[in-house]
Amino acid sequence: MNIKIVCVGKLKEKYFKDAIAEYEKRLGRFCKFKIIQVPDEKAPEKLSAAQDEQVKEIEGQRILSKIKDKEYVYVTAIKGKQRSSEEFAKEIKDLGTYGHSDITFVIGGSLGTSDAVNKRGNDLISFGKLTMPHQLMRVVLIEQIYRAFMINSGSPYHK
Repeated sequence: MNIKIVCVGKLKEKYFKDAIAEYEKRLGRFCKFKIIQVPDEKAPEKLSAAQDEQVKEIEGQRILSKIKDKEYVYVTAIKGKQRSSEEFAKEIKDLGTYGHSDITFVIGGSLGTSDAVNKRGNDLISFGKLTMPHQLMRVVLIEQIYRAFMINSGSPYHK
């Protein structure tokens, strides 16, 4: 199975980088995993609605350029469907069973994702109604992907 995260912006904080590196190492026994970062679009602090959409559109084009047609795509979104860890693990297992061996997760920038990215997604996934920095969302997402594999392998990691 190939799992990829396409995300906007670079991580600067060492503690986020260290956490992600640890989970990348752990995931190595279950799948081929990679993170692709696309540049964030610089924008003024106060944006008009049109400027907001323009930034999301530019970032969205960068995201979409990293996704192939055959990939099953989850887009992280507050308005997405919330799942338990067990439900998420079953989805990952079922995708692999039914021919979706290339799974991509998208984490947009601080403004979210464009309509084009949301439409390309096969599913919108939410990790709750709380707003998180997109850098932290990477850590949360990679941990949940790892947790899914641990649940599916019958490991006691998930209690």
